[in-house]
This record gives sequence, C-alpha cells and structure tokens, in this order.
Amino acid sequence: MNRPVIPVVGGGLAGCEAAWKLAQAGFSVELYEMKPRRKSPAHHTDYLAELVCSNSLKADRLSSAAGLLKAEMRLLGSLLLEVAADCAVPAGGALAVDRDQFARLVTQKITSHPNIRLFQQEVTEIPQGPVIIATGPLTSPALSEAIQRRLGQGYLSFFDAASPIVTAESIDRNIVFAAARYDRGGADYLNCPMNQEEYERFYHALIGAEGVELKDFEQQEFKVYEGCMPVEALAKRGKDALRFGPLKPVGFVDPRTGKRPWAVVQLRQENREATLYNLVGFQTNLKFPEQKRVFSMIPGLAQAEFVRYGVMHRNTFLDSPRLLDQTFALRDDPLTVFAGQITGVEGYMESAASGLVAAEQLMRRLEGRPLLQLPPETMLGALSRYISNEDVVDFQPMGANMGLLPPLSHRIKDKLQRYEALSQRALEALQKALER
Repeated sequence: MNRPVIPVVGGGLAGCEAAWKLAQAGFSVELYEMKPRRKSPAHHTDYLAELVCSNSLKADRLSSAAGLLKAEMRLLGSLLLEVAADCAVPAGGALAVDRDQFARLVTQKITSHPNIRLFQQEVTEIPQGPVIIATGPLTSPALSEAIQRRLGQGYLSFFDAASPIVTAESIDRNIVFAAARYDRGGADYLNCPMNQEEYERFYHALIGAEGVELKDFEQQEFKVYEGCMPVEALAKRGKDALRFGPLKPVGFVDPRTGKRPWAVVQLRQENREATLYNLVGFQTNLKFPEQKRVFSMIPGLAQAEFVRYGVMHRNTFLDSPRLLDQTFALRDDPLTVFAGQITGVEGYMESAASGLVAAEQLMRRLEGRPLLQLPPETMLGALSRYISNEDVVDFQPMGANMGLLPPLSHRIKDKLQRYEALSQRALEALQKALER
C-alpha cells in the first residue's frame, strides 16, 4: 500500500502523541512546531510537549477518572505516559513530572524516530488532508484565521492562567511544614498555614491588587475555566471562597500551634530535584510586581524568590459538536482531523488522549480498516462522544470525570468501590474493542 506522508501541526502533547502513534505504525510523519521561531506568551522553552500550567498530570489511581484515562491511554501505546514514568516527582497519589526533563525526553524521542521529520516553522494554512491539526488553545492568529475561513464557524474563546514558581531554598521552613491532608499518603506538599488575621490581610491585598489590563477585544470575550480560574477572580466571589477552595485547611494541623490553621496555601514540588515549588491553585492575571507584593504576604514566603510569575493568555477552542465526529475528524472531510485542547477536551492528559484517538482512527481510515468503536463505558469513548454531541447547545470544554460514564447495572454505595468497578468495566470493554 502506498502510504501518504501525514502532516501533524503542533508539537504539544496531542501532536506528539499523534505523531508517535502514526510513526510507530509505519507512516511517515511531518511534525510542524512554530517554536523556537515563534512562541506564545505561555511558553518558555524550545522543547516539544512543554507543560505550561502545572507539572501535575493528576491522579494515577484506577479509582479516579484521571487514573482510568491514563490506563486506557497505556492500552493505546501512549508515548507521554512512558516518558512521564521516567521523570516523575513525588506528588502523593498524583502523577507529576519534572517539566523540563519531561519535555526534553519527549523531544529526544520524537526527533530520533526514523519516521518523523520535525519542521520548526509556523503553519499559516491548513495542509491538504490527511492531516492532524493539534495546535492547541494557543493556536497562532494566522492559522486561527485560516481555520475560521475553512470551517465557516466562529471560535469560542477563554483565558487560561499559570501559577507562580518559587525556589525551595527561599521558603521559610520554620513556618512551612510538609504534610498530607489527614496524613494520607506521603508528605509531598509543603503547607503555608495562615491564622485568621494573616488570611484577612492577604485576602484584602489580593482582591485590591492590580491586574494586567485586557485589550478591548479580550474584555468582550473574557471567559475562564472553573478549574483554572485566576486566584484573584475566585477571591472576589466572597471572603471565604478561597478557604473552601485552594486554601482549604481541613485535614491539617499546624505543628507550631497544634491546631487547624484558618487557611493553608499548598506548594507542590515542581522538579525532581525539589528545588522549585509552585503555588497550588494560584493561577493569576496580576501584574508581576503585585504578585511579588501580595504572594510574599503568605506565611513562609516573605523572602520567596519567584523564578517565574503567573501569566494569563488567550485560548481558543472549536465549536466541536457542530464540526467534528467521534474520531475528531471534520464531519465534511474525514481526512482533516483535529486533536488536543482546541477540540474542547480539558487537561493535559485529555489533550494527549485525543491525539492518540485521532491518530488511531485516521490510521485505520487510511489502511481501509474498520474504525475503532470506543465503548461508551470507556473514558476515551465518553470524551469522544462529548465533543461530538450535536445536542449540546452551549459547548464548553470538559475534562475526564466519572459523571461522563453510563452507570453500573448494579448499585454500589461506596464511591471508591463504585469508581473502581467503573474503571474495571471500562478497561475490559476497551480491551475487547481493540481485539476486534
């Protein structure tokens, strides 16, 4: 069979998974990535598969939606999970990685594959199919305009925010303590305890801090994910919004007082060497000097050295239910395929998973084989159906969650046991689908 060369546009998580999947199957792949010639405001390195918002790839236990998604991805031959295992850092029950090492290793894998050619240049028009567009929520303006012209439909827009990072040595360990909530799992997080007076002083400074001014078009389109909302926006919902959210103190005891703090700011290890920590839940749009001023008010961070401040950037995603089918292909052109967060899947692993599915289905089409029928009981199947559900009117991005799966035939009251049963059912269903 004369196999076509397949362009994959975008070297993020989805693009790398798609390129690797196709190359492993014997297809020649041309992977296009606009870095280092051009970078978005959120990117800092020249590597492929750069993690922007966090180094956490969420839970890895099978009794969670994130863990189930990873297990399904492994069945499809995920490159990124293989690499993540080699550069993981402690994060309790979650899978977190050294971001630089992760991106570097993925880049090495991709560039050394004999079936992949990397072109470091911006793509401004949609290549003729077969093609996978995996440019993500940071698609360049030129390509965004080309996609709009091709689709004849508008984008939905939102903003995503990234948390600041501080050096470990600048954290005051006389105040900050290592502990897990309710002492469950390893003490992988550092915790900054606040009493009521400290919290209220911080809260008022935060809601009064000066943010980056948005341009006119940005003000009209401003929308954020609930899961990645700027901390100052969440704080403005109410005085206790943070205490019931990312600063929840339940399950902690301040060793200095022997009592539960009024609020707790958690710091998560950013790299394998544990020299960097990010402020969990502190995605922000504040100006850099304001971040330094306000976040230094957190107990234990008075002398904190910020090696990266939080940023906020414009993201876009397709109105996928009107455009894409369950294989992530255009309904009117099945050889033009999209993948990643531009399709409306939310999250690192969800983005990578869509790249796997997109490549698997495109590969089957080109080989004249039946498409993979992803069972609705699987997380991959549920996400594929979600982004292609024409009944959805106000389409919003969605991450993996157990609520997307059909219920069990029998009732299990215990949530953990119920989730484990859902996961076992999903993996059995996916294994059978792959064997057909």
